Amino acid sequence: MIDSSGIYRCAQHFIRQYGNRRLELIIQKLGIRLYEVPDLDELLGMYTVRWRHRIILINPSISEDLRRMVLAHELGHDQLHRDLAKGEALSENSLFDTVDHTEYEANAFAAHLLLDHDQVYELAQDGRDVVEMAKILRTDVNLVLIKLQEMTRLGWDLRVPLVPNARFFTNINCS
Repeated sequence: MIDSSGIYRCAQHFIRQYGNRRLELIIQKLGIRLYEVPDLDELLGMYTVRWRHRIILINPSISEDLRRMVLAHELGHDQLHRDLAKGEALSENSLFDTVDHTEYEANAFAAHLLLDHDQVYELAQDGRDVVEMAKILRTDVNLVLIKLQEMTRLGWDLRVPLVPNARFFTNINCS
C-alpha cells in the first residue's frame, strides 16, 4: 500500500526547510553527490549508494524541465528507498513505471516536491485539462496525473481523467 500521506509530508518538509524547490541546493545540503555523466546512453538518471556515499547520476543531454523531474524522482529514491539502493543502482529509463511500487512512490514524491498543490487545484478548478496544466507547470502530463491521483488520495475533491502512462519515459530520446 502506498503511504500517500507520508510521501506528501516528506516532500513538504524540504519545501518548508529550504523555502524553494531548487533541487541542486537540496541535494547538496543533504550531502548527496551529483554527477553529470555523458555516457549514460538512454538512461535519464540513476540513484545509488556506494561506500556510504549517496550518489545521483544524471544525463547532461536532457532538457532543463526533464532534469528537474529526474532529480526530484532520484531524490525521492534517496528519501524513500535508500536501503534498496545500497550496492545496486536504481536507474531511470522509465521514470513513470507505475507497476513498480518504488518507482510510483518516487514519482509521487517528485510530483509533490515540484508541483504546488494549490496551483494544481486552481488549474483543475478553472477547467484546465491535464495537457494544459502540464504546459503551464512546465512538466510532463504523467507527473500532473500522478499529482492529481495523490491529491485525491489525500482527500482533495478532484477527478483524475486518466491513468499515467507507465512507459512514458522510454519514448524520450536523451540526445
